[in-house]
Amino acid sequence: MEKEKDDSLDLYIALARASQWVNAHADRDIRKHGLNRTEFGVLELLYHKGPQPLQQIGEKVLMSSGNITYVIDKLEKKGFVCRRASTEDRRLIYAEVTDNGTQFIEEVFPQHTLIIEGAVAGLTTEEKQAASALLKKLGKYAQTTFK
Repeated sequence: MEKEKDDSLDLYIALARASQWVNAHADRDIRKHGLNRTEFGVLELLYHKGPQPLQQIGEKVLMSSGNITYVIDKLEKKGFVCRRASTEDRRLIYAEVTDNGTQFIEEVFPQHTLIIEGAVAGLTTEEKQAASALLKKLGKYAQTTFK
């Protein structure tokens, strides 16, 4: 039992440290472009998934709805995102990427991908695939058991 506890704590620490350092690489790159991780994540979501209701963006990038409003405001001021009322349900407000936002992501995202590739280059392709599968399994289990 003690060994299992030690293994769990070791995994937790390793996971947290790995995440911290990979995020440090990504964050440094994102900051060069005047955004933070959350702003970049929302912009990237809207670029790849299309217009999204504000209420659903928070769930997809793991943020509260109040924070999403703030992030959308900031992206709107930068000209990367705009709000649009739903034609079916006027209570729904969608956020969508603008032409400026599309141009920004298309210019920045390929280099950003290379930064992330460099940050995780300590693993082989097979190790990355195995780690990804295991972390997805771990995340789904943690999510389903969270009460």
